[in-house]
Amino acid sequence: MLGLPLLAVVLSLLPHTGRAKTVHGSFDSALAWHSRGQHIFTFLFHGEQAVLRVRISNVAAAVGKDAALYLYQDEEWLKMHGNMEEYSCPERLSLAQISIPLNQTEYNYTLPQILSPVAWYAIYVDRYTCLMSYEDPRTDEITFQVTLLNPDAAGNPFDHFGADESGLHEFFFLLVLVYFVAACIYIQALWQTIKKGGPMHTVLKVLSNALLLQVVSALANYLHFSWYAKDGKGAPFIGSVAELCDIASEVQMLYLLLSLCMGWTLSRMKKSQGRPLQWDSTPTSTGIAVVAVIAQVILLVWEQFEDTNHHSYHAHESLAGILLIAMKICLAVSLAFGLYQIITVERSTMKRKFYITFAKGCFLWFLCHPCFVAISYLFKDYQREKVITVGVILSQSFSMIILYRLFLSHSLYWEVSSLSSVTLPLTVSSGHKSRYYS
Repeated sequence: MLGLPLLAVVLSLLPHTGRAKTVHGSFDSALAWHSRGQHIFTFLFHGEQAVLRVRISNVAAAVGKDAALYLYQDEEWLKMHGNMEEYSCPERLSLAQISIPLNQTEYNYTLPQILSPVAWYAIYVDRYTCLMSYEDPRTDEITFQVTLLNPDAAGNPFDHFGADESGLHEFFFLLVLVYFVAACIYIQALWQTIKKGGPMHTVLKVLSNALLLQVVSALANYLHFSWYAKDGKGAPFIGSVAELCDIASEVQMLYLLLSLCMGWTLSRMKKSQGRPLQWDSTPTSTGIAVVAVIAQVILLVWEQFEDTNHHSYHAHESLAGILLIAMKICLAVSLAFGLYQIITVERSTMKRKFYITFAKGCFLWFLCHPCFVAISYLFKDYQREKVITVGVILSQSFSMIILYRLFLSHSLYWEVSSLSSVTLPLTVSSGHKSRYYS
C-alpha cells in the first residue's frame, strides 16, 4: 500500500554509493593539499596474508610528483585527527605505519601479520601536499584502482570482505533459504486464507506485504554480497533496493500496528456499538499513524544520506539514528499504555490473551532495534553492525511469526472480532460470516 510509492520516491533521492573495496578514482593534488592527504579508503584487515594491490595509469606523472600512499592504523589515525592543530603536515605523515611509493604500474603489498582485526586508513600524498601555498603541477591525470584483500579460510588473499562484513554473505544466504522453504510450505494455505476475506483479511494483506518486502530485501542483500565477494564492488543499486525495501517494510508495519492499537483504544473510549471500525473510515487513528509514518520515513532517509554504506541497520551514531531509536522507544511506550488500558478493563480471558500476544509482537518489533544497538556496545567496534543487523532481522522475523499465528488462529481471532467487532479497526465489513473461520 504505502511501500511502492515510498520506494519510488526514496529510490530517486538516495545516492547509490557502495562500500566497495575495489576502489577506483583519480589522485587529486589540490584535494591532497587542502586536506593534507587525499583519503582513499578505510578497510578492516585481518590475518597473516592481507594484501593491498595498487594499479595506476600514469607512472611518469606519479614519479614526477613523488606520489605515495600513506597507511595508518586506527589508533594513529584517530590520534592524528583528534589533534590536527598539534601536528604539522610532515609530522602527520611521520605517524604513518606504512608508505608505498607509486613508482610502478602495479604494486602488491602484503601487510604484516594482524592478530586482531584493525582498521587501516590510506591517504594519497605528493610533493605539493605539505607546501604552504598550493602550486598547480599541471600534469596529466593519474587514475588508480586499489584492491583490498583479506585471507580466506585457506589462508589465501582472495577475500574482499573486511572484518566488519565477514559472515553477512552466509547469513543472507541462509535467510533466503529459510524464506524459500517457508514459502513452499505455507504460501498456498496463506493465499487461500487471504482470498476468503473475513475480519482478518486486511491485516493479513498488510502483514504479508511487509513480509514480502523483507524477503526482497534479504534476496537483494544476498545478490549484492555475492557480487561483492567476486569483485569487491558488489551491486550498489541492488544494495540501495535492499535498504529501501527495509524502509518500506518498516513503514507498513508501523502503520499496521499503530492503526490497530489506536483503533482499539479510540473505540474503547467512544464505547460505540455501531458498525465495525474500518481502516479507511477512522480519521483519528489513521491520522496518528500517518504522522508517525512520515516522521519515521524522514528519519530513515536522513540516516541513509548520512551513512551511504549499504547496510539497512546502522550503528546509530548520527543525530538521525539517535532520533529514530528514540522514536521507536516512544512508540513502544505509547502502544504499551494503550494496550494496558484495554487489557485492564477486559473481562474475557480469551480477549486478554489475544491483546497480550499482540502486545508481545509489537514490543518485539519496535524494541528489538534499540535493544540490539545497546547490546552492540558490548562488542568490538567492527562487530557492532553485524550484531545489530543479524539481531534485528531475526527478531523482526519472530515478531511476524507471532502476529501471523495470532491472526491465523481462527478461534481466537474470530472470538475477539465477532463478539466485539467494534474494537477491531481493520475489519472489512460486518457481512463476513463465521463460516469462514469455524
